Amino acid sequence: MLLTISCLQATPQTVNAWEDQLRDLISTDEEAASWDDCYERLCEAAQNPIDLNSATREDLEQLGFLTPQQVEEICEYLYYYGPMKSLAELMMISSLDYYYRVLLLNFVYLKPEKPKGFPSWRTIMKYGKNELIAQATVPFYRREGDDEGYHGEPYRHFMRYQFSYSHYVKAGIVGAQDAGEPFFANKNHLGYDYYSAYVQIQRLGIIKSAIVGKYRVREGLGLIAGDASYMLSKSANATQAGRNTAELRTHSSRSTAHYLQGAAISLQPLPAITLTAYASYRPLDATLNDDGTAATILTSGYHRTTSELSKKNNTHQTTGGLSAHYNKDGLHIGLNGIATHLDRPLQPNTNTLYRRYYATGSRYLNMSADYGYRDHRLTIAGETAVDRDGHMATINTVGLNLNHTIAITALQRYYSYRYHSLHAMSFSDAGHVQNESGLYVGVTWTPSQQTSLSAYADYAYFPWARYQVSQSSHSSDHLLALTHRAGPCTWNLRYRLRLRQKDNDTKTALHDYSDHRMRLSLAYAASKSLTLRTQADADITTKSGTEHGIAVSETATYAHKNNAQMSMAVTYFNTDSFESRLYIYERGPLYTSTFRQYSGHGARAFLMMRKQWGSSLLITAKLGTTRYFDRKSIGTGLAKTDTSTLTDLDLQLCWRL
Repeated sequence: MLLTISCLQATPQTVNAWEDQLRDLISTDEEAASWDDCYERLCEAAQNPIDLNSATREDLEQLGFLTPQQVEEICEYLYYYGPMKSLAELMMISSLDYYYRVLLLNFVYLKPEKPKGFPSWRTIMKYGKNELIAQATVPFYRREGDDEGYHGEPYRHFMRYQFSYSHYVKAGIVGAQDAGEPFFANKNHLGYDYYSAYVQIQRLGIIKSAIVGKYRVREGLGLIAGDASYMLSKSANATQAGRNTAELRTHSSRSTAHYLQGAAISLQPLPAITLTAYASYRPLDATLNDDGTAATILTSGYHRTTSELSKKNNTHQTTGGLSAHYNKDGLHIGLNGIATHLDRPLQPNTNTLYRRYYATGSRYLNMSADYGYRDHRLTIAGETAVDRDGHMATINTVGLNLNHTIAITALQRYYSYRYHSLHAMSFSDAGHVQNESGLYVGVTWTPSQQTSLSAYADYAYFPWARYQVSQSSHSSDHLLALTHRAGPCTWNLRYRLRLRQKDNDTKTALHDYSDHRMRLSLAYAASKSLTLRTQADADITTKSGTEHGIAVSETATYAHKNNAQMSMAVTYFNTDSFESRLYIYERGPLYTSTFRQYSGHGARAFLMMRKQWGSSLLITAKLGTTRYFDRKSIGTGLAKTDTSTLTDLDLQLCWRL
């Protein structure tokens, strides 16, 4: 079981106080790679809060953690009662319990009057906000590739500049470099290995949103085009399936995957009609076959060695899409289409059984219809899509608030094992919009402002073979979470059970295995400045025989009144193998946070200090070290280090004006 005690009182002295609040509230899939994208998007949302009185439904939906019913009830309250005078009025939104209200306070504010249309460019340039971030990670160890193999220095660093004015204008550029990649050398003669630049204008006449540069698109429920930055957790994804409007947003992340590059525009000629069009041409990394076709599209973004550099930008993707949406009085209907062309045809090794129906060829076409209805109690949403060969995928969900205390979500999906879409990203158990059927049912009960109980069960069936599974199989996933606030503290009890199947040693039958994940933590707000958190994690898995893993950590955060903050943590872990690994959330500098993976026997500690100088400069330094007790070297290949200890220093400067 997962037991958490944490204080969810607002702490404005603490940078990114919402991190702990969101971690306790959302049952995050720790192993989900999309967390980095989610975190960066929420960091940006916290730095550019929404004026609640002028917020649109789309503005609130972009926060990701609010349910469609909560968004609808906030919009209805503003429609019937006018602008809020105080954020305390959020208590009148019955679907927002204490925890969601406190979390929401980090992302919204109130203006006394609604804005009068698009501001003048003179106003934008005069009052717009500038933010410049520079960060470097310095390792106090050397890998084998640093001496021979990697073409760059062992430092990881990035820079990020963004100009913004409210939600009307945003422009920025991001440059990022992984350790070992050449800087102003080799193929990176322009400096950084990766760049992202973008300009966005919103709410200019009939222009709802227009973007030039790198951007992301989400159509319907993601069956033909999805956005990884909204994939917070399985339970959150299920409730967010009610958001089936077309969305465009800038790609300000350091992620080298799941973005488009070119131009996109969303028009609103009538209040109920939205038309969206986008075009993209971007490079991809690919592993090539002997005949020049692409065997695999790569998304790691690493370009450190001669082999990795040879694959950089060796394939190009052209994408175009159109959509039309009608949304009025809770009724939503949309039509979407997307076409993609690769200049190198995809030709994976389909002789392997589980790869038999992988995407092949150079031309892809997907079309879908999304539909739904919602009010403050009921949400019905769905999307049905087909590819160019007529293979189908569909997802449908119903959310119902039975009363002010009980909410139920049910979600059904069917993804043909022959369905292909290069940009799809939607609710699934295996992480792909292909070869899966399933049913999810989740319930949340809030008997009081202090107590919330949630649970879900998800069953999935896979009709075709998968990796390490040579025949049809099934899985199930179960979660139970209890949250209770008692005075300055909050109790959170969670237990997750996942049941899976894989081939036996002779591949003649399937072997059932289970994975139990448990957490026990205690966080105590000793004062307005000091928060302590003790946490214990455990995992029991039967994938390779019964294996166990445990981790215990202690974290302290102190926020001084002179705009200084210090965080420190110590973690001890001991797992039987990689199969019983554990994931522990660890805070970092702005736009940098992760769930660390622990396996083996060792300890981890870090000390992070933040200091605000004046109103413009924030300096962050984080020193972290990991010591393994069961090995004398860490890693393999070029990433191998002949030491049992890894120590890194992160330095970040953030300038705002």
